[in-house]
Amino acid sequence: MTRYKAHLKSLTPISFGAYISAPKKRGENPQQYEEAHWRERCNVDDKGNVIIQPFAIKNMLDAAAARLSMRTGQGIKTFKPLFETGVMVEEGIVLPLTRANVPGEWRMVPADGKPAAYSKGSRVPKCFPKIDEWEGEVTITVLDDKITESVLKEHLTEGGQFIGLGSHRVQNRGIYGRFALVSLEKAEKAA
Repeated sequence: MTRYKAHLKSLTPISFGAYISAPKKRGENPQQYEEAHWRERCNVDDKGNVIIQPFAIKNMLDAAAARLSMRTGQGIKTFKPLFETGVMVEEGIVLPLTRANVPGEWRMVPADGKPAAYSKGSRVPKCFPKIDEWEGEVTITVLDDKITESVLKEHLTEGGQFIGLGSHRVQNRGIYGRFALVSLEKAEKAA
C-alpha cells in the first residue's frame, strides 16, 4: 500500500450540485426556496469549509481509467478494475472558504433534473455554487502495487483534462471542473 499526495489546481471553475434536503416552509414558492437554500449544494466539513468530496475524486479516477483503457502488461487487461478496487480516497479537498462565502451562478435548467438533451420538461431557474479558482491537496491510497506512481500520474492528468470534478463537469457535457496536476509525491509506504 502506498499513499500519495496530489496537489490539484483549477483550470476552469468548479460548480457544486449536492442534493438539498431542507424542508419547504409553508407558503414558500420555488424561487424563494431556491434563494434560501442554494448554498446547501456545497458539501462542507466539520468546520464549515467547502470540500470537494472524496468520492468525486475517486469516481474521477475510475472514469479516467475507463477512458484511458491503459493496459497493465498482462494480455488485454486494463487498469480499470485495478483502479475500481485498488484505489481509495478517504478525505476530500478542503477549500479555504465557507458555504456562506461561496458565490452562485443562476442557470435555467430542466425542471425534471434530466440532462437537457433528454429532458422533455420546462426549464426553471436554479442557482449553483461556483468557485472560479481553487486548489488543494488530496491523499490517494493505492492498494494495488501494479498502479505505479507514473500510472497514477497519467490517470490524474487524464481526469483533470477530460473528466473533471463537481457539477457541470466536462464528463457530463459541461465546461467546469477541469484541473491540472501540480505535483504528485509519495506520502508514506505501509505494508
